[in-house]
Amino acid sequence: MLTRKRPIVIFGSLLIAISAVIFTSSAAAQRNRQPPPAPTPQNPPTIRLEADAEVVTLCPDDDAVENPRVRLKATGNSPDGNALRYRWNTSGGRIEGDGTDVIWDLSGAQPGVYTATVTIESGPEGDPLCTAFTSTRAVVRNCPPARPICPNISTYCPDVAQTGAPVTFTASTSGGTPGITPVYRWTLSAGTITAGQGTPTITVDTAGLAGQPITASVEVEGYNLSCRASCQSSVPAPVQPRRSNEIGEVKRDEEKAILDLFAIELQNEPGAQGYVIGYGGRGSKYADGRQRSERARDYLVATRGIDASRVVVMDGGFAESGRTELWIVPPGATPPRPR
Repeated sequence: MLTRKRPIVIFGSLLIAISAVIFTSSAAAQRNRQPPPAPTPQNPPTIRLEADAEVVTLCPDDDAVENPRVRLKATGNSPDGNALRYRWNTSGGRIEGDGTDVIWDLSGAQPGVYTATVTIESGPEGDPLCTAFTSTRAVVRNCPPARPICPNISTYCPDVAQTGAPVTFTASTSGGTPGITPVYRWTLSAGTITAGQGTPTITVDTAGLAGQPITASVEVEGYNLSCRASCQSSVPAPVQPRRSNEIGEVKRDEEKAILDLFAIELQNEPGAQGYVIGYGGRGSKYADGRQRSERARDYLVATRGIDASRVVVMDGGFAESGRTELWIVPPGATPPRPR
């Protein structure tokens, strides 16, 4: 009985020893096994957006308006060096181009505030940890009303050629606020407007204005401004005869000296006429005045060479004492009358 049980005990002990060795090896293997490395976390990208304008003014058909196109520049960065994708959106207008530099065209937009947004992605699409975005705004406003501008006004006032003759004043304009139909309002310092008030050309009656200047002022209405200009015309004074000299009861040589001076005046004024008016003194014979004037004329013509058609003789009748008046009468002047 004792001999059969001993081998069984030895076999059991061997099994226990083998199990202990296997357990010990398995535990050591588990202690020596390393866990798999954790995935490297992705750093989100960053972005910065620049715009070359914040306000856009729209003035249709005006060459001087501001450009309705805003240049946008996005600067993105991925800390991990990943490639970046850009996506643009606006609340108004349209984006021209793609990538980092685009044009935001706001042509035709209504007045208001609009937003342009740029989004960048540095990883899988839709992953919020790999996305960044930013935006900018632009204000669209209408063109302000054009500032009224006076036109350039030119006026022309010719001198009056003949006393009492009508004269025409004219005005012309250039430039100024476009689209205005000007109305011309004339005022005069003298004279009467007979035609053309409200137009660029007026006719003025100068009767009775001999020797006076006429200042014509015109106001061009319609520009909501005081747009004025003026000019001046000269009206000739009436031509008057002038008494050159007088010959009294003097000696013949003195009379000739006075007539010599009169002849010089006539030679210096070729268009003028000489009037010689003779007066007889009290107690003189009839027509003594005519004889005095004819004697003077004959000397002027025969001795001084004055054309006989330029010398007019008149009999002045009688005066306190005999005398001869010498007159220079320019063209257009009223001849003198005996007194």
